[in-house]
Amino acid sequence: MLEALIRDAKTAPKSFGYKLKNNLVTLEDQEEALTSPKWAYQFAKYIPGANIEDCQEAAIKDSVWAYNFARDVTGANIEVCQCGAIKDPRWAYKFAKNVKGADIEVCQEATIKDPRWAYNFARDITGANIVICQEEFHGTEYENLWKLLEKEKSIQKKC
Repeated sequence: MLEALIRDAKTAPKSFGYKLKNNLVTLEDQEEALTSPKWAYQFAKYIPGANIEDCQEAAIKDSVWAYNFARDVTGANIEVCQCGAIKDPRWAYKFAKNVKGADIEVCQEATIKDPRWAYNFARDITGANIVICQEEFHGTEYENLWKLLEKEKSIQKKC
């Protein structure tokens, strides 16, 4: 019985996930990779000769993979990836923070939809419009954090 299972496992078709995990993916697997934003990103990042445009088109359907694609894949179109990443405030913030060539204004517009990410954006992103961010986290717990941050900065300046 065990021998039959082993024999069948060797001849059974392998899923894309299995192939990826076991370094068995080839260029012939690209069509299957395009069925998932995550797989498209991984295919473009790790498989030499991958069609970057096709993989990017699939990856940007999910904000996290749009962000990762722009950050990690050589030849990625930053503007196209940004359009995918800004669908979610968290990934818009991360895009502005970690992707060279990000449009700060576009990312900020997406980020301020959530007080947490508006606060983080104001705190961490050079070129952020602080006033707009403050308006978005006004009246939330992040307003108090901002006040503490400003107080800490003023103390550091005195030293």
